[in-house]
Amino acid sequence: MATMTAPPSDKAEIVDVPFNHRGLVERLSPGGRYIDAQSDVDSPWVPFGDNACIKHLAFDVRQNLFSNILWIKSPGVIGTHLHRGTITMVCLEGSVRYLEYDWVATPGGLILEVPGESHTLVTEHPEGCKLFGWMQGPIEFYDSDANFVETTDVWWYINHYETYCKENGIAINPKLYV
Repeated sequence: MATMTAPPSDKAEIVDVPFNHRGLVERLSPGGRYIDAQSDVDSPWVPFGDNACIKHLAFDVRQNLFSNILWIKSPGVIGTHLHRGTITMVCLEGSVRYLEYDWVATPGGLILEVPGESHTLVTEHPEGCKLFGWMQGPIEFYDSDANFVETTDVWWYINHYETYCKENGIAINPKLYV
């Protein structure tokens, strides 16, 4: 059996790759983009309850996809929620766990969630945690008695971002809409 090797990468230069549909891509694609997540240049931290905030990174209304960084600033909880879509998150700072599981996510750890599962997100880390996430579909939030409280989806997160920006005189960043 042959050993797998990486594709060649011997030159740091742009290569003109042939592609039959380049004209369509140039005309219709929103294109790649860079969003600065380290500063507030592209997106501010928007409050999400008393101890958390969200830095919105991308909104895709066609697929009900949204990306953000959730920052829980100190030990705390993001209430019980039920996922109706797939969630992919990476722990950036601190640590976090779900009461429903026996693992603790630490920096660099990957968290995968599937539709139909409910979770209660907790950080006991003295400095809280930051989680980068790509989320798809609605998320239903419930109170401590399992009463439905709110559904969040791409439209909720767009409203969360835009309302905060308008109230604080911050320009809406079109790069966030893919």
